Amino acid sequence: MHTQTKKLYYSYSLNSSTEEDMNEMSYLLSTLCETGTIDIVFLCIGSDRSTGDSFGPFVGTMLKEKNFPYHVFGTIEEPVHALNLEAVLKEINSQFNEPIIFSVDACLGDNHQIGSIILKDGPLIPGNAINNPLPEVGNYQLKAIVNYLDPSCPTYSLNNTRLSTVMSLAKITSTILLKSVQNKNNIKMTMNPF
Repeated sequence: MHTQTKKLYYSYSLNSSTEEDMNEMSYLLSTLCETGTIDIVFLCIGSDRSTGDSFGPFVGTMLKEKNFPYHVFGTIEEPVHALNLEAVLKEINSQFNEPIIFSVDACLGDNHQIGSIILKDGPLIPGNAINNPLPEVGNYQLKAIVNYLDPSCPTYSLNNTRLSTVMSLAKITSTILLKSVQNKNNIKMTMNPF
């Protein structure tokens, strides 16, 4: 079986990135969202019952609170997680005709990667780090590395993630996504000023 490597579009780090880096990532997202009439969905995956896994639902909640113009599934109040992911995907596919889906989820990595936000093309495999892989989902994946991966007990890593790390990453991610909408609007105004 041949595995194709996902192309890394961009990585942002809480520890070393600048405002300019944030703007570059938001600009890239705005170009990916230039689809014409195709529906765009942000599927924010995770559970409010695990600190580390709550990244996706926090991003979804923050986007909805700011009236994000794209379709958002997955919030703290209505999370999308292992038990309902397939049902939510069916709902999305019944509401929209071949939408472009951005999967937003927490992930685990090496110590030096904690605080990174990664944008890649291709589907995300939720639950992979905790050895509970769910169906692949999305055209693009937006992941935040919330903690280190302890191979002997990955669930422990997720459950013992600092809430401040998750909240900081969720705020930065939602800011980047909201800026991408501003960028998209600015691009349209530049192309058609009247």
